[in-house]
Amino acid sequence: MSGAASSTPGQIPEFKQIMGHPRPLWMLFMTEFWERFAFYGIRWALVLYIVAQFHGGEASGESAANQTYGAYLALVYAAAIFGGYVADKIIGYQRSILLGAIIMAAGLFMIAMPDPNIFKFGLATIIAGNGLFKPNISTMVGKLYSPTDERRDSGFTLFYMGINLGAMFAPILTGWLAEHVMGGSAEFPAYKVVFMVSGVGMLVSLVWFWFGRAQLSGIGRPPADAEGSGRVLMTAIGALVAIPVIYFLLSMGASSLQWVLTAMFIGLAIVLLIEGVRDGKVARDKTIAMLIIFAFNVLFWMFFEQAGSSFSFLSDKIVDRDLGAVGGFIWPNAWFQSVNSVAIIALAPVLAWLWVKMGRNNPSIPRKFGLGIIFNGLAFLLLMFALSSLLNDAGKIPFWTLFMVYVIQSIGELCLSPIGLSMTTKLAPTKLVGFAMGGWFLSTGIGNNLSGIFASNVSGEGGMTAASALSGYTFGFWVLVSGGVLLFLIAPLVQRLMHGVK
Repeated sequence: MSGAASSTPGQIPEFKQIMGHPRPLWMLFMTEFWERFAFYGIRWALVLYIVAQFHGGEASGESAANQTYGAYLALVYAAAIFGGYVADKIIGYQRSILLGAIIMAAGLFMIAMPDPNIFKFGLATIIAGNGLFKPNISTMVGKLYSPTDERRDSGFTLFYMGINLGAMFAPILTGWLAEHVMGGSAEFPAYKVVFMVSGVGMLVSLVWFWFGRAQLSGIGRPPADAEGSGRVLMTAIGALVAIPVIYFLLSMGASSLQWVLTAMFIGLAIVLLIEGVRDGKVARDKTIAMLIIFAFNVLFWMFFEQAGSSFSFLSDKIVDRDLGAVGGFIWPNAWFQSVNSVAIIALAPVLAWLWVKMGRNNPSIPRKFGLGIIFNGLAFLLLMFALSSLLNDAGKIPFWTLFMVYVIQSIGELCLSPIGLSMTTKLAPTKLVGFAMGGWFLSTGIGNNLSGIFASNVSGEGGMTAASALSGYTFGFWVLVSGGVLLFLIAPLVQRLMHGVK
């Protein structure tokens, strides 16, 4: 049934190949599709819901909503450190994914309850579950290929398309349901429906992996001396204990949380460096290179993740979404969240082909990251132009400008994010690959928390205006372009530290 023979630990089974890749890749692809459907299904609605439900719809609530959103995303990714460690050392990758899916689904149904405390406990529950799920399914993709397999980057790019298919369909479906089910409308969407549908999507992900894991032929199973259910029970109890702690971190404010996240990153870097030094000079250098890339990853996501915060308010208040030429159609706010995914799906095969076609001229990993940051900056340059030169009499910018911002950012994301997943599995100390994958997500999380702080400043105390948006996005452009150029300049040094990893 699995199409693969059993294997001993450390060996990669002889998997049946489908479309040039191991068969389990496609099972993991669909598991991640449904998890991302759940995750992105609520993304577009969170800040709008917080303002509408807990701040009476007042624009002054935008700042707090942005910071809550940024802190939520930050902790989602920071929790991946612990999930990666649990999978590496305690219960294995498969059981971590199953347990994480159950906990995430519970949290998604909790946030549908219109109570501010239950809402935050629901967010904390999603965070705890995602920490067990997210880093480990990405790590398992890497375990399907040998470190020297040339299909590895291509496999991660295909997996990344699965992520984005889920992210594409979720806002379209949940946005439609929010406006057309249970009395919802364009002015007053039924956000609770959004959260419940996303919870159902998470349950589908759980069932899909439960039945599909037989294809993995033992990959991701716990160590032979840890097969019992006792460790799973203890991990579940630990996750439940962690939820009130996460709730406290969510409630402490984005600025205070930033200190906690920074301390976590420093601790992670020390652990990885110690393990790298133990493994010798080459492993040490690779670890240093990986940590440098992590730092630039923070910069990228600080500005990219405006999509779910300040861009939501921008599209709601300052973008002219009335497409009068299309029968008076008003572009739904939620649908902007799908533009990124459509662009990823359309462009991922193009870039995957391009990297192969370029052969020896293929940019190094650091330069691909530099390109990603620069493209992110170009998206902000377009916003600068629109907000300074294209405002109409109603104080709104054309629909196409924000649409193209998402497309340009998507090109940057493709240069960076799928390559980052693959890079981490190649450069991490061999005994701490899951932990290092957690570090990748922690760096993303730090960027996300900073994105909430930045978005809060863009909105200001009285809500977003064209002037405040122009000022904030101009700052974003200069920071991103400066960072991208710097990474291009130091790329040869970073590449030497990588000792031939491409």
